[in-house]
Amino acid sequence: MKFSIVLSTQPARFDAVAFKGNLADNLAKIARWGYDGVELAIRDPRAVDVGSLADQVAANGLAVPAIGTGQAWGEEHLSYSDPDPTVRRAAIERTVAHILVARRFDAIIIVGLLRGQVQPGVDHAQAMDWTAAALAECCAAAAQEGVRLALEPLNRYETTLVNTVEQGLALLDRVDAANLGLLFDTFHANIEEPAIEASLVAAGDHLFHVHVADSNRWHPGAGHLDFARILGLLPDMGYRGYVSGEFMPRPDADTAAQRAIERLRLLEAAAGD
Repeated sequence: MKFSIVLSTQPARFDAVAFKGNLADNLAKIARWGYDGVELAIRDPRAVDVGSLADQVAANGLAVPAIGTGQAWGEEHLSYSDPDPTVRRAAIERTVAHILVARRFDAIIIVGLLRGQVQPGVDHAQAMDWTAAALAECCAAAAQEGVRLALEPLNRYETTLVNTVEQGLALLDRVDAANLGLLFDTFHANIEEPAIEASLVAAGDHLFHVHVADSNRWHPGAGHLDFARILGLLPDMGYRGYVSGEFMPRPDADTAAQRAIERLRLLEAAAGD
């Protein structure tokens, strides 16, 4: 099993990103602790020296399984479902701007909060129409470069657009793009899914990426989720992607990251016995 952790390349207010700040130092620590990869949270790829970033990642022996886009919502409020067509267009163009970066790293582009929320004066059906159209356009552009996108079901307190795997699969059917799949996040699933394990299995071949955080959004092992059962399903599902830590930097980023990889490696070893 391959493990990664989220690292922000730019300043961000989002709390569930353990690592922000000095990129070189953080990459070195992540590699030293035994992670296989680093999931890069990039607000705007045009503000990143991708060549230098790639060199630093490679120098630490790390892979980049996925690129997170949610900071475009958190910092700039861009979304596919905004009533302002110029904002919707900017959100689509921002996603498209990630495609060449994703191709460089052979990474998946994550679509989480970039889909936005249902805004005042907009009904749910209209917001979903805009979101589906935006995803179709982004997937078509990404397919030309062999890049995949992963839609992440999020809990109801963050968005009212796609909270469960079932809703995510329905949107995938609507968009009908082979390079669009799902990201399964254990924290969000603990809030929204009636049965976490059954919902994970339901994602099936559409599962492109996995996020782990415990029930309290701390590192795995700090809450009540049964990660042995959850992660134990992945091999039988044929999942060969990364399991990526996206959790609060509690009690601090370094401790959280070390405890997470220790816990995940123990679970991996136990599963192999």
